[in-house]
Formats: sequence, structure tokens, C-alpha cells
Amino acid sequence: MLAFVLAVLLGAALLMLPLASEDGSATNALTALFTATSAVCVTGLAVVDTGTYWSGFGEGVILALIQVGGFGIMTMASLLALLVSGRLRLRLQMTAQAETKSLGIGDVRRVLLGVAGCTVIVELAVAAVLALRLRFGYGNEIGESAYLGFFHAVSAFNNAGFGLHADSLTQYAQDPWVTLPVAAAVILGGLGFPVLLEILRHRHRRLTTGRRNWTLHLKLTVLATVALLIVGTVLTCLLEWTNQGTLGPLTWGDKLLNGFFHSAMSRTAGFNALDVGAMNASTLLMTCMLMFVGGGSAGTAGGIKVTTFAVLAAAMAAEVRGEPNSSVLGRKLGPHVLRQALTVALLGIGLVMGATLILLSVVRAPFEAVLFEAVSAFGTVGMSTGITAQVPGAGQLVLIMLMFVGRLGPITLVSALALRERTRRYELPEERPVIG
Repeated sequence: MLAFVLAVLLGAALLMLPLASEDGSATNALTALFTATSAVCVTGLAVVDTGTYWSGFGEGVILALIQVGGFGIMTMASLLALLVSGRLRLRLQMTAQAETKSLGIGDVRRVLLGVAGCTVIVELAVAAVLALRLRFGYGNEIGESAYLGFFHAVSAFNNAGFGLHADSLTQYAQDPWVTLPVAAAVILGGLGFPVLLEILRHRHRRLTTGRRNWTLHLKLTVLATVALLIVGTVLTCLLEWTNQGTLGPLTWGDKLLNGFFHSAMSRTAGFNALDVGAMNASTLLMTCMLMFVGGGSAGTAGGIKVTTFAVLAAAMAAEVRGEPNSSVLGRKLGPHVLRQALTVALLGIGLVMGATLILLSVVRAPFEAVLFEAVSAFGTVGMSTGITAQVPGAGQLVLIMLMFVGRLGPITLVSALALRERTRRYELPEERPVIG
């Protein structure tokens, strides 16, 4: 966390330089700090327009901060996962519940090389597709096409949501050659490095042995991601189908495309091909739910994570059925997993509600717009109804805190809870208070 603080401060210092702004004037400290935090925490909220306010040097600083933040998040989360598994290794071996790996030098090297390899491959592939489309589909110059393609590819894979157009990607709303590659990069980055690595490993193992043995984490992440993408697409289309400010004027094919794109971006990317400010209040609430859940663990996505959501859903299903233990996909969930998921979810809700209360007292905007802004900051999404630039200094500090805690809080909290887990040699008398 200290490393991320230092990265934010260094980025803010660079953005304050006259060289970083388009007009050559020094940027005030709060604007630079807000932008640097949003970039390092791969959020995408901005109080100034990225493409017009910042110079080429400033945009380069923002791009570097996005890359450092995304790479750091995936690396740190993956290493913490290995650290937790190493801490619990003896206990798991003794109970024969699972097979884990210790955190050795080989593991660190494998994580670093794996994260770097995934990052480079996905970003360059998406950048090439976008650059070719912008060059031959829109007639942009070769250099401009390459720059725009690379910038948006890096921003997409790291789930940052920073764009160089004032209207984000709304001018490409009817172009699947732009929206679908961006969505693919966002989804891959949101799945997380452990999932991507395991998919590649099992693909190789299946080709050689004919068997496929996916872990529960992989199954939960993939299934929950697909389910939320489908639900988000369907709800976006249903709620906005006739809205003339969003999906109304489009053909049915473009409506489905933009419904899917909005669903994918709501998970933590922040790009928008539709005017978010023109959406119905019901759509904004649905989007808040998707933003709060977020993406996969140890990835560039924010939120409480899809595995947390899946574990809580399994616990509720077991309670409704009257079963003594929670299980999912043929595996029993340990009590400590349920407690960790509940802790992360409730703390997230409390943080968002508290920040929304403070923002309502300093921002003159409708409740749904302020709540949307708070959830977007906590989920490191970067999507906005257009009120970010209107937020005063006190509100910007609240959003900075939300972005930082929302980005690093769940990772460090769960790791700390897991590493502190210990057995107790006695049991207290059981009591059952009245619930509900």
C-alpha cells in the first residue's frame, strides 16, 4: 500500500509540471492528485478532460501510472494469494482438503513473468486491432491510429476507463470492431492472472492427457462473470430499449451490442458508448449493483469481487434450504470463507453509504447521480453521469479516498484476515438471538 501511495504522489508531482498540461500552465495539486489516484487505482474518473487538458507528456504519465497500477495490482494480489496459501499449507495438507503451493522464489518469478506476459500479449493484440480499425475505417493518420489504439488498449486491459475522447467511446457505439476488442480486453483483465494462467495450463493438460480439472476459484469466477454479463446485458436492453437518449434510436443489433458493452464496462472498466447521464434511474441503480460486485480476484477489476458475491449467494441458498453447511459446485465452503466474504461486503456497503452521505452534503446533484459517483469510485469503475467536474475540493478528497480504499482495501483486508486465522482450543456456550 505504501508503494501505491508513493506512485500516486510521484504521478501527482509529474502532472503538476507545466510540461504536463496542454496550455503550459502548472496544474493545481488537487487536480493532479485526483488524476494520479484515478490512474494508479485504474479507475478512470477525471475532473478534467484527458484528451484536451493534458499534453502528450501528461498523457504519457497517465498511461504509465495506469500500467504500473494494473501490473502492481495483479502482481500484488497474486503474490498475496500465494502467501496465504503458503501460510495455510500445513493445515490443508493435514486435513487433505486441497493442494497448495508455498511462496518461494520460483513462485514470485512465475507470477511476475506470467503477469507481464499476459499484459503484453493482450494489450498489443487489442492495440493492433484498434489501430487498424482507426486507420482504415476512419482514415486517421498511422501515428495517431497507433497511439489511440495503444492508449485505449492499455486502459481497457487494466480496467482504467481513461479515454482520449471527451465523449469516451460514444462515437463508436455502432462499431463492433472497436467496442468488442475493448470489451474483450476489459473482461480478460477483470478475470485475473490466476484464472488466465489456470485456463492456459488446463488447456495444455487437456491436450496432453485428455482431462480437465478446474479449481473451484476458476469455476466460480468464470460462471459468475458470464452470468453477470448476461444479466447486465438483458437488463440494460430492457430498461433502455425505448430511451431516445440511449438505445432508442439504434437498430436492434446495435441495441444488443451496446447493452453487452455497457454490461461489460459496468463491471469496472468505465468506458461508455451510451450517454450515462441520459439513462433512466432504474438503469443507474442496476449499474451500481454491477459496479459494486466488480470482477475477478487478483485482476485489474475492482468491487467486492465475483467470488465474494458467489460465496454469499451460496450461503443464502443453503440457509433457505435449511442445510447446515454452504456448498457450491460440489464443494463445501469453510466458515472462515463465509466470514471473510460477509466482512468485505458489509464494509464495502458501509463505506459507500458513508461517502455518499458526505458527498450529498457538498455536491448539488440528484441522489442517484451522487450514489452512482460513490459506487463508481469504490468499484474503481470510472463511469459517471457527468458530475465529477462539479464536485468541490472536499468531495474530490472523499472520492480519492474511495478510489484508494476500493482498489487496495478488499485485497489487503482478506489477506490479513486469512493470515491471522488461528484455531481456538475452547468453545463458548451457544446462544441464538432472534433474527428478523
